[in-house]
Amino acid sequence: MQPNVNLTEVARRAGVSISTVSRTLNDTGRISEETRVRIRDVMRKMGYRPNRVARRLRSGGSCHLIGLIIPNIQNPFFADLARGVEDRARQGNFAVLLCNYDEDRAKEQFYLDVMRAESVDGIIIPPLSSTDPAVLKFASEGVPVVCVDRAINNATLDKVEVDNRAGACEAVAHLVARGHVRIGMIAGPAGSSTGRARLAGYRDALRQAGLPYEAEWVRHGDYKPESGRVHAETLLSLAEPPTALFAANGLMAIGMLEAIHARGLRIPKQIAVVNFDDLPLASVFNPPLTVVRQPAYEVGSAAAELLLQRIQTPGRAPVSLMLRPELVIRGSS
Repeated sequence: MQPNVNLTEVARRAGVSISTVSRTLNDTGRISEETRVRIRDVMRKMGYRPNRVARRLRSGGSCHLIGLIIPNIQNPFFADLARGVEDRARQGNFAVLLCNYDEDRAKEQFYLDVMRAESVDGIIIPPLSSTDPAVLKFASEGVPVVCVDRAINNATLDKVEVDNRAGACEAVAHLVARGHVRIGMIAGPAGSSTGRARLAGYRDALRQAGLPYEAEWVRHGDYKPESGRVHAETLLSLAEPPTALFAANGLMAIGMLEAIHARGLRIPKQIAVVNFDDLPLASVFNPPLTVVRQPAYEVGSAAAELLLQRIQTPGRAPVSLMLRPELVIRGSS
């Protein structure tokens, strides 16, 4: 490996012009496969590593790098979403820079600054809130942004969401159909679009069944297990506790189950449970969990597709996609 290898040296060794090496790097132009293979072989042997930022400054074009900033890498939904983003990006010859902001405003800002420093071609992000000023500022700088899973109110940005309201409504309607009239909900953050939509679906199902909405049966968590446990304890401690619980995501469901098992309650005979998100081992729990399964991989793939299209066609109208979740009925309800 040679230090500080540049395009000129690669071109000389491969016996081609600098422009041919550049077209090979950017996967553009008409180059024979034999020449392309020879150039890449020379690059590998010489240890050439292209500088993305320098390439972009020289060409005024793409550095073939997109950012994905997610709120919780421990959440299986976002792991599947990230795989969908990565697979589609790779098909387009783009690499993905993955960051985890942990539902923290300062960390979100830090990673947005990282994306600026890396001169990414665009980002995919579930905004921290439906008014997220940091994401709006980033988008105002001209960098393509696709909102995924969550949306920003009145923002003219591409977005890919799941129909959270319909999914929650179907889940709660299923509990009603099983004879439950006291249904508690561990909802998501009130400031997030997913939190509000899933709560709206819960209320829709109650209204359609002619059941009252009781504010004391709803607690807002933060999409993490501990909040699920704490709020389940609160709901189960009511003078007239719910006979069924609906958790607005899989991680809070884990905490909810911990609280239920700590009380020795049998599922579903003494308490029925349903949650948003299909956890990796949900089907082998005892009993298996009834869940609202989100098409996470497809959401990520669609978001990456929109971002690549936006990079190619910056001036097109914003696109909004809504994917449908699926109620998977198992033994917990």
